Amino acid sequence: MKSKKSIIEAGVNTLQLEAQAILGLINNINDDFVKVVDLIIESKGRVIVTGIGKSAIIAQKIVATFNSTGTPSIFMHAADAVHGDLGMIQQNDIVICISKSGNTPEIKVLAPLLKQSGNTMIGMIGQLNSELAMQADLVLNTYVEKEACPHNLAPTTSTTAQLAMGDALAICLLHARDFNEQDFARYHPGGALGKKLYLKTGDLALKNQKPEISPDASVKDVIVEISQNRLGAVVVVNQNVILGVITDGDIRRMLEKHSDLTNIKASDLMNPNPKKIEKDLLALNALEIIKENNITQLLVTDAGSYFGIVHLHDLLQEGII
Repeated sequence: MKSKKSIIEAGVNTLQLEAQAILGLINNINDDFVKVVDLIIESKGRVIVTGIGKSAIIAQKIVATFNSTGTPSIFMHAADAVHGDLGMIQQNDIVICISKSGNTPEIKVLAPLLKQSGNTMIGMIGQLNSELAMQADLVLNTYVEKEACPHNLAPTTSTTAQLAMGDALAICLLHARDFNEQDFARYHPGGALGKKLYLKTGDLALKNQKPEISPDASVKDVIVEISQNRLGAVVVVNQNVILGVITDGDIRRMLEKHSDLTNIKASDLMNPNPKKIEKDLLALNALEIIKENNITQLLVTDAGSYFGIVHLHDLLQEGII
């Protein structure tokens, strides 16, 4: 068994080596990198990303990032390419071939075939004197001095460098396309991430009851309305115009101060300046208001008129928090 100290040292050393590998790529964000970005932006085809071994796994991640940020992309395994998958490449497609050595048997076979097809080939390569580097039209240099593996064998810093270069390329393409939050929501409709970008406060309010009461209502009527709708609040309205809000906390404070409730009305209990949000704003905006004001309910309006209530629990249930 290794000691605690040696385990920590190995972990720290790995992260330091990988951090250095990424920082070493900064000087490789050069004219070729810019040309690659321009080429992809101007292309009418897709980006085909290929590789073998660990580089193939990195290629799949880059494809996923490209697709989610507005750059249509497909993964093609380099070994399968020469057994029929070359058929997925269309005339206007651009191919990014990822390899640390640039000299693996599969890459040596694939590179000339890609050149024959007339597609532009970009090499993401760790060795600039390799077969792939010589065949490629443009090169993204991902050279690393050594792997984090103590035997300098297992792909570690090299695959981290490939991943980081792919991310840099994807983000530059995102900026070049002016890809915004609305575009991102269109490609990520599922899960908590998608909900943060498209779910509106009005969508949440429609799932709840719409508790409301007149300003002349009695304390008993106020309590019944709050209890029935289970939102911890009721809105005081007059012809759908919001006059104020009464929470269960307001009820408790009132009971502490008064023993005779006969003449107390809803208008005496209400907070006349409740926090509100328009129904077309994002649920994420509602969360910000709730946090800033340390409240649990937020009134939702439609062009100023009472539309409903969003509760903190709604945001929790939808995974917005």
